[in-house]
Amino acid sequence: MSVFAYKPNAEEVATGLRSLYERRAEDRIFATMAVPSGAIAEFRRQYGDPRCDYPHPADRAEFWDRLFSERAAVEDDSMPAAYLSEFDQGLYGGLLGGEVRFMCHPETGWISSMVPPLLGDWPEFDTLRFDRSHFWWQRYLEQLRVFVDRSAGKWGVSHFILIDALNFVFELIGATETYLSVEQCPENVRRAIDFAFDLNVQVQRTFFETVPATFGGTLSNFAQWIPGRIVSESLDPFHMTSVDYFEQWGREPAQRIIAEFDGGVIHVHGNGRHLLEAASSINALKAILLLDDLGFAPAFDVLEELKQRTGNTPISVFAKFGQFADRLERHTLPGGVLYQVTDVPDVDSANRCMERVRRYRV
Repeated sequence: MSVFAYKPNAEEVATGLRSLYERRAEDRIFATMAVPSGAIAEFRRQYGDPRCDYPHPADRAEFWDRLFSERAAVEDDSMPAAYLSEFDQGLYGGLLGGEVRFMCHPETGWISSMVPPLLGDWPEFDTLRFDRSHFWWQRYLEQLRVFVDRSAGKWGVSHFILIDALNFVFELIGATETYLSVEQCPENVRRAIDFAFDLNVQVQRTFFETVPATFGGTLSNFAQWIPGRIVSESLDPFHMTSVDYFEQWGREPAQRIIAEFDGGVIHVHGNGRHLLEAASSINALKAILLLDDLGFAPAFDVLEELKQRTGNTPISVFAKFGQFADRLERHTLPGGVLYQVTDVPDVDSANRCMERVRRYRV
């Protein structure tokens, strides 16, 4: 019997992904197939206003259950991993008294969170305390419990993003003041980075203590499944800075928190591609998701160049079904890549395509 009713070949998928993230699959390709979803269509109808309140965890678990049940017949390299989008950013600031605000994403079915800056000025930093009795911590624990219970035997729960280093300082004083503070009062920024490290470690350890491992690994919205306890780090504040700035302020915090676990994954936006060489050398980095943004060539269109710059670090990119199928037919897809294919017409098209993906060798 499969560990997941909604992914009958989960063990086979994990075996393949293990080879990718252990850097033994440069001659192979992997793919996820996004087929039309009734669950996401219903989400669009339900949430017309982009702003919303914190949803009931049972309702969110029901959304994921329906989504993954629809995908049970898709024979791709995806894993049914529900993402805790409600806590992807707002949890960290909310735990310290911030006003958590929620936004709906009709294209994915996510409800994400953020907070306005917590502090009026740096002297208020000394008043911050993390209290496990805080209602946002209790909500976090409750949603973890609901998801673990509701998913048992059918689907799993993905890790979710860290908000540490300068990302955390953004939550305290906003982005502009963060960059100014790095120049004007760097000692305050360093204190905040240390505070963020301790907070993020507690959040993530609780996740791994509560959510069962899958085949000894971590389910991931970015990478599907990776062996070990893997965290999801963000380098977003450095996308608008020089490489030297990243080396001074970004590398050590990223490596420090990744070292607390068994490795990490990162994502890089279009405006952060100048960081690729530096980011690829982060210790214990398992994979990089290359995101697409307006004003920059889609990663799929310049994949060969980007792979040269990332070396043998496994990467993931998005690709439209027609473009992916064309390059699959012409045998021009680079190996060592997880292709996240969108706009797939139907399950049959996805499975026929995956037959070729599994045979493909560079």
